Amino acid sequence: METINQGVSISTPPVSFIAKHKGLLPMAALLTAVLLWGASFAAMRIAVKALSPWTVMWIRMATALVLILPFTGKLMPSDYRKGDWMLLIPMVLFQPCLYFLLESYALTFTTSSQAGVISASVPLMVALGAWLILSEPLTRYSLAGLGISITGVVFLTLIEGPSDKAQNPLLGNSLEFIAMACAAINMVIVKKMSLRYSPWTLTAMQVLAGTLFFLPGLPLLLETDTSVWTFDLIAAMVFLGAFVTLGAFGFYNWGMSRIPASKASVYINLVPVNAVLIGWIVLGEALSQGQLIAGAGVICGVWLSQRGEKQR
Repeated sequence: METINQGVSISTPPVSFIAKHKGLLPMAALLTAVLLWGASFAAMRIAVKALSPWTVMWIRMATALVLILPFTGKLMPSDYRKGDWMLLIPMVLFQPCLYFLLESYALTFTTSSQAGVISASVPLMVALGAWLILSEPLTRYSLAGLGISITGVVFLTLIEGPSDKAQNPLLGNSLEFIAMACAAINMVIVKKMSLRYSPWTLTAMQVLAGTLFFLPGLPLLLETDTSVWTFDLIAAMVFLGAFVTLGAFGFYNWGMSRIPASKASVYINLVPVNAVLIGWIVLGEALSQGQLIAGAGVICGVWLSQRGEKQR
């Protein structure tokens, strides 16, 4: 395209593909993150069958920390303000510390499919957390959706008894639900802090805190029999450390820093779908008819809250 200005022909440079589709990049980052999270449930089930949950989490965090160390100079916070620690400490405490601790133990008692469905309640809890912490309005649709979602989680927990794949679904699903609450609080804080901090800086803080918090897993690792290190276990640990702990959280933090927290949290709805699919393919898990109905109730509750968000 050319324009004429005082007899001079000026060629307008073409718009690059990245610049043209800049608005799609946050969505692509969020989509990548939730797909990795969905697959992580099956990998965690493989890992916690052979290793202590503390050991699994320390290896995950240490792997991510090793990968991020070369970029330490670029990830140092440059806009720290007095009092930021009051938000940064809860941010890393809720996730990855408490979140991963609770989820690791949850997956020793329940299936990856059930845990994945419970994760669909995160968008509703993010809306609730934003209302409590950021004073964002909470519509009646969000409240109704939250109630339906919690009801679905309760039925999902109670209708399925112990089995060879879910030894104690009541305990496991309860721990997973609390873990999702920790994740929701973390997302609200990350959104607030991403206004001044790089999302990758926040990710590095989470990785460092997680490595220190799960350090008791190192002695347990040294006591582990080397015979447990099968190819499946090694592959699961590499995937959890490099792709899930570092990659998924980095992508999600980056994507959420560029769009509203409530909109970003909607992508969590894809986690249970992917978790069920991967659990079926990799671990041979399946949801019963009753669990499918309960899971549908969770999804409907999420949809109802998003309907209210659109109308608002």
